Amino acid sequence: MAEQVDVVVIGLGVGGEEAAGRLAEAGLTVVGLDPRLVGGECPYWGCVPSKMMIRAANLIAETRRVDGMAGKATVEPDWAPVAQRIRKEATDDWNDQVAVDRLVKKGVTFLRERGTITGPGRVTAGDREFEASRGIIVATGTVPSIPPIEGLAGTPYWTNHEAIEADTLPDSIIVLGGGAIGLELTQVFARFGVQVTVVEGLDRVLALEEPESSELAQAALERDGVTFRTGVQAKQVGYDDGTFTLTLSDGSTVSAEKLLVATGRRVDIKALGLDTVGIDRDARSIAVDEHVRAADGVWAIGDVTGVGAFTHTAMYQANVAVFDVLRAEGAPPADYHAMPRVTFTDPEIGAVGQTEKQARDAGLDVSTAISQIPSSSRGWIHKAGNEGFIKLVVDNDRGVLVGATSAGPTGGEVLGALAVAVHAAVPVHSLQQMIYAYPTFHRAIGDALKAL
Repeated sequence: MAEQVDVVVIGLGVGGEEAAGRLAEAGLTVVGLDPRLVGGECPYWGCVPSKMMIRAANLIAETRRVDGMAGKATVEPDWAPVAQRIRKEATDDWNDQVAVDRLVKKGVTFLRERGTITGPGRVTAGDREFEASRGIIVATGTVPSIPPIEGLAGTPYWTNHEAIEADTLPDSIIVLGGGAIGLELTQVFARFGVQVTVVEGLDRVLALEEPESSELAQAALERDGVTFRTGVQAKQVGYDDGTFTLTLSDGSTVSAEKLLVATGRRVDIKALGLDTVGIDRDARSIAVDEHVRAADGVWAIGDVTGVGAFTHTAMYQANVAVFDVLRAEGAPPADYHAMPRVTFTDPEIGAVGQTEKQARDAGLDVSTAISQIPSSSRGWIHKAGNEGFIKLVVDNDRGVLVGATSAGPTGGEVLGALAVAVHAAVPVHSLQQMIYAYPTFHRAIGDALKAL
């Protein structure tokens, strides 16, 4: 006999954990299923430990900037305290008991099992079956997307998991992929003395961001000693005697002790039984409406929706799903026009909304303006490590920002003001009349506005 519950949540990454806990606290009977660690990628192999690595690497860079500004300083990089902090403070040695206890305390029945949908409102997990009167929430996230390169399978290549778990660093590494994750880890490794080569098949890194962001990031990492090979594909992987050798599409080769595959992530939904509720099991993501409904009685949240592979997106969608499951009156629909994102390199590159190309491709009449951080008062004062810019993308017909980029020493923090402007469609005229505190990095927003 199927056990009667209100909601079954399949997948307990940040979004699924949030939704399950809040629904249980609201008085519903909730079952949460996940064979992996509760909390998902972010606290164990993503956002949290990677930012600990970045913090450590940036301290090394800041120490090296002392010369000529505040005396003389030397630094000897040591990976051991970084690895120890990740293991002890961030991940509890990749043990999720604290997260499980937190979830159970809220009233969720947790099972470390895979969930399979067998029909409307019905889910099996191990030898148990549940019938959910309110519905099912799917939040199974993504897995690394490994390209079908000849010779890659069967080699001891790294994904983000092995990179985060490393107790020691190699002498050299090839990073396959020039997206945000690849570049963040690249800079960390380089600042700890690893010889890094980035191979990116497209003609620039951070290809989804503004071209100015790509140029800034590559130049910054080249100063850290990174070698870039852009516009070439990896055609073959060889591994022999502890060395990886990649043959590239132009006939050249690159070799290193380790190979990190950072070529994106993909959904893995074929075994979820989605077809039993009318959802395409072969789709690249689960399509959802403005209330994150994927089908009658089924909601999907987080990376699996393809909206944005960010923790903050999963949390946002969890909130939308909770209100809808609870049938709350006046619950606002999901709106992604002001999606923020940050690449935590040094300089940080924050962006919100549309890039200039995306806005033009959407048929908008666009104006843009750029101000340079080194030319701002705060940037001039900051001096060493002051690289960055503010770029604004304006819809001329509406007179509002539809996108913006904030790159610089605190690019992700300065982004907050721009995210509010895009989200609330604040008129450019109003932004031009604001008072911007002096001397701050965010005052460069005002400089960009003057250039419109």
